[in-house]
Amino acid sequence: MSMIRPSKIASVISLTLLFTSAVGFSQPNKIGDAKFLLPLENEVVHEINTARAAPKEYSDLLEQWKKYYDKKILKLPGETPLLTNEGVSALIDAIQFLCPMKSVPLLSPSKGMSLGAKDHVKDQGRLSAGQHKGSDGSQPWDRVNRYGIWERSIGENISYGSDKARNIVMYLIIDDGVLSRGHRKNLLNPDFRVIGVACGHHATYETVCVITFAGGYKEKSGK
Repeated sequence: MSMIRPSKIASVISLTLLFTSAVGFSQPNKIGDAKFLLPLENEVVHEINTARAAPKEYSDLLEQWKKYYDKKILKLPGETPLLTNEGVSALIDAIQFLCPMKSVPLLSPSKGMSLGAKDHVKDQGRLSAGQHKGSDGSQPWDRVNRYGIWERSIGENISYGSDKARNIVMYLIIDDGVLSRGHRKNLLNPDFRVIGVACGHHATYETVCVITFAGGYKEKSGK
């Protein structure tokens, strides 16, 4: 998505990666607020888990956004209008996807994965960049492996431009202009069990939020 005001652009990027790892699967044992996350980051975790726990009910929230579309422009109250690629059709597609879904396991926040995400937030914000590959050539799996070891599967979503957890998650679920709907698939993938989140300042888009997912994760001791 791109905002009508060029000085405030909202954008989202998605990368979905599924690999088989030689490391055994570690089941998270606690869901809740994480002391190592900022308030917005915790809110993003809770918002994603809300959608995962009750997809049908979450689709009702999306339903409420229909009235804010004017052709391809999304005019949310108190927000800068967004010029979308698909208009309300992407929203309808998301609602139809969520309605028949059953709940999927909640995601447990990981400190190591969040630190890896934070590294990318700092890198992206400093360079005014907008991509998954870091300036040092790192990919999402490289960054999370600085602080632990990911297991089974890994993916990453990046949101640019929004500083509200609900809007961040809804934009990613709607996935306007993304043919693969990769953001949505990451957010609702039942194989993902742990999550890392970091949000911060971006020179161009004002706010960037990096969200990393994995099937399991072993934290490095002392990190």
